[in-house]
Formats: sequence, structure tokens, C-alpha cells
Amino acid sequence: MREYLKLYIDGQWTDPAEPKTAEVINPATEEVSGRIAVGSVADIEKAVAAARKAFPAWSQVSVKDRLDLLEAIMAEYLKRERELGEAVTEEMGAPLSLGCGFHTLLGKGHLQTAIDVLKEFKFEEQRGVTLIRHEPIGVCGLITPWNWPMNQTCVKIFPALATGNTMILKPPQLAPYSAQILAEILHDAGVPAGVFNMVQGSGAVLGTALTTHQDVDMISFTGSEPVGVQIQKDAADTVKRVGLELGGKSAWIVLDDSSMASNVGAATAGMMGNSGQTCSAGSRLLVPNARMEEAIAAAAEAANGVTVGDPTGNFAMGPVVSKSQYNIIQQYIQQGLDEGAQLIAGGLGLPDGLTRGFYCRPTVFVGTNDMVIAREEIFGPVLVMIGYDSVDDAI
Repeated sequence: MREYLKLYIDGQWTDPAEPKTAEVINPATEEVSGRIAVGSVADIEKAVAAARKAFPAWSQVSVKDRLDLLEAIMAEYLKRERELGEAVTEEMGAPLSLGCGFHTLLGKGHLQTAIDVLKEFKFEEQRGVTLIRHEPIGVCGLITPWNWPMNQTCVKIFPALATGNTMILKPPQLAPYSAQILAEILHDAGVPAGVFNMVQGSGAVLGTALTTHQDVDMISFTGSEPVGVQIQKDAADTVKRVGLELGGKSAWIVLDDSSMASNVGAATAGMMGNSGQTCSAGSRLLVPNARMEEAIAAAAEAANGVTVGDPTGNFAMGPVVSKSQYNIIQQYIQQGLDEGAQLIAGGLGLPDGLTRGFYCRPTVFVGTNDMVIAREEIFGPVLVMIGYDSVDDAI
């Protein structure tokens, strides 16, 4: 049982202003795996004040000193990389091979990129009689999602550190463990007090407090489109910079060539990675109408070949992150059936042999582009194949 009952503010692990905690559910077992402290608006106030106080000094730190700090963070990250991967598996259900593989690899990659770019970046550039100077933005509110917790956290933190900004991280409440370990890594590496702060808790409460705070200069948010729209509105009153990475319904166009069947199979299997919980997942697969039966056979074989089970075992796909997410995916599958889409793999309910955990069947429909399942982001292992007559028609 994990217990992370303190927040990280101004270089210290501190009790939340209000004694409130939340349980974290392991999606593979449906059992409580730990508890975290839940911060409040008062904690955001303290964290923003710490970041604002630290900004003048940190923004003037030399490139060499920032590089030294990033290298120290890398050393600590490598020491605990396996621990980070195991936390990802426990908190959001990614198979251990993925949690300790691509999940942590992406985080490490963003850190290395920040180091490499910082070594060469020109913060001042003379253009004729004009001097262009790149300056830190200020205090940044970083709001991250649960689906790729290391990737989305590290892609925000490390560039912000490299360029002299201070920050408050609001990790996802559904997947808080890896962020907690990352905060310990930053502390142990010697990040100065107030430069990095972390407040766990509700996005509705803490996110709103960050996006409306007059002393926060930028918000970086990854998540759903409705929340992104609200953040833009909330940030407008204080003229914040806003960076948004929102959902999508990305498509593959499979061409009518000798590799058509193998490409359909690869795209289908790839869509099921991370249980389909990827904003750039190719969840629409456009295939030639003239070869639809061949495409159906290839997609069904690939989907049925995706093994589903305990993420600590030897399976390709684990559960989705929560009961709520499972229910949403089931509702979309039912909607596809109601709309008359042709189900060629998967479907409703738990995969065979599983009786608990938020596991979905790798599901493939053949449908049309006007169906809800082809137009709305499902954020689960559900693929919709759509036929086309020509490449221009597909585009």
C-alpha cells in the first residue's frame, strides 16, 4: 500500500492545508493500492507564492548551472527508472514491459532533449540593429493527464527548467504515483526551493485555481477538449499564455498496394497499445472498399491476437485506467452496435477468462464516417474501419 500524504511546496514535503486524502484504485485488481494527499486552493496559493519568489533568481541562473542541474536529474532518474515504470503499471495499468519501457523511455528522452537543446540554444541573437533576447516566461502551471504520465509530465517540466521558469505541477489524480517519485527525483537532484512545486488533487479545484491565478504566467494543459476550452476562457482575464494538447480522432489511410493487409494488421495492433488510451491513436482506419473483405480478415486476426491480462504478466494489453473509463468505452461499443456498425472483433464486456479489473476487449468495427464511434474520441481499444473508393475520397 502506497501512502503519499504530503505535497511538495517550496522545496519541502509539507502537509496539505486541509487534512484530506483520496484513495487510488489499481485498475487491474479494482482494489485500493494507496492514498494521496488532496490539495486545496490554499495549497495552490502557497505553491504559486513559492514559485513567484524563486523566479527572479532562477531566471538569471547561468546555462552551465542549469545544465549541471539537468545532468544531476538524469543521474537520479536513471537510479529510479525501474521504480517509475512499476508505478506507471500500478497506477494506470500499462503492461510492465510498456511501463518500464516506452513510458519511462519517453520521460528520459525529454530530459535528454532538454539537455541537448540547452547546450546549443542561443538566448541572444543580433539581427541588424536589433537584439533579440529569449527570456523565461515566468511561473508556469503544468496540468498533466493519466494516460502517458511520464511522457506528459516530463515534456513540460524539463523544457521549463532548462529555460529558467518556475512551476507548479498538478498531476492526474487517477495516476499520481509516478509524479510523486519524479518529485522526489527532482528534490534529490538539488532543484532549488520554489522552482518546482507539486500539488496533487482534483483538476476541477486545483486546475481552476491555477488558470485563474494572477501570478501564474502560463498554463500548459494536456487533456480533453471541453476542459481545454474552459482553461482558455479562465486564463483570458489575466492574459496568460496557454498551451493546449487536446484529444483527437486520428486516421490512417491504408493504400491499395501489396502491403495493404499487413499494414491493416499493424495499424490495428498498434491502436490497441496502451489500451487505446493515446490522444494520437489511429482510431479510424481508412481502407480500400475494393479490398474490404481482405482488410476485415487482417484487422480481425490482429485484434484477436492481442493478449489481454494482468499488466505484471506477459500480456500485450492491460486494463483501462478506471471504472468510469471502462463504462464510457462500453457505452461507445453499444452505440456502435446500435448504429448498425459491423462488429468484426471484440465487443462488450470483459475478455474471456477475466472476472475483475477494468479490462476491455480489443474491438474493431466496420462503419461509416457519420457514426458517433467514427467521430468522437473513445479513448479505449476501439478501432473503426471506414471504406474509401479513391485516395482523394479518403482524404
